[in-house]
Amino acid sequence: MQAQTKYSPQTVTGMHFWTPTIFSIKTTRPPGLQFTAGQFVRLGLPGDDGELIWRAYSFVNSPAEDTLEFYVITIPEGQLTPRLATLKVGDELFVDHTAYGFLTLDRFTGGEDLWLLATGTGLAPFISILRDPAVWQRFERIFVVHSVRWERDLAYYEALRHFSHPDVDPALVHKLRFAVSVTREQTPGALYGRITSLLSSGELEKAMGATLDPATSRIMVCGNPDMIKELRAWFTGNGYAVSRTATPGPLVLEKQW
Repeated sequence: MQAQTKYSPQTVTGMHFWTPTIFSIKTTRPPGLQFTAGQFVRLGLPGDDGELIWRAYSFVNSPAEDTLEFYVITIPEGQLTPRLATLKVGDELFVDHTAYGFLTLDRFTGGEDLWLLATGTGLAPFISILRDPAVWQRFERIFVVHSVRWERDLAYYEALRHFSHPDVDPALVHKLRFAVSVTREQTPGALYGRITSLLSSGELEKAMGATLDPATSRIMVCGNPDMIKELRAWFTGNGYAVSRTATPGPLVLEKQW
């Protein structure tokens, strides 16, 4: 019984497939689950031996929403994601009651512009942050960049291009600048290449109509480990200190797996 206080079965309320291997899951929310926008939680399903398989996923929903939402890419050889992909509305999915992670706005002090740079499912925590009214009050401009391999992988594209949320003042949405980059093919309306290359060439700043500055820009990065390593090196080499609990800085990074 003690384990049941740490997690509980929740009901799947929605499944949306962006592609055959990229999908979003919505579930009911455990009454005691609290989190800060940008954090993640563990999801679990029974394996072949009946033991629960757990993996961490960032919230897409805001902290105020009753329904949980997660953004998943199927890993064919993975233990959990192929099982998640077979879920149907009404099925059960175990949700931990404790949220984790430091990809949160309280890691920053000051700042005028917020840059949210993501590859793949690294976009998830940034949508949660955008759905929280706090970010719109705090920053003058918010820049979101989503990088994927193929155009078909651009999940949440229309939702970000025409952003709205019941909790967000529509008069503040003009602060958002959204761009996508595709690395494996030329795509109309998208930047071409990796975020690191676009930063190095100045193309990203030009596309956004803004200049990065450690004094005024606050940077959040979430995505695959290679991208995290590259962007950490680029930003720290250009004067952006990684934010620590004791010494806040303008840069926060989190690996998506």
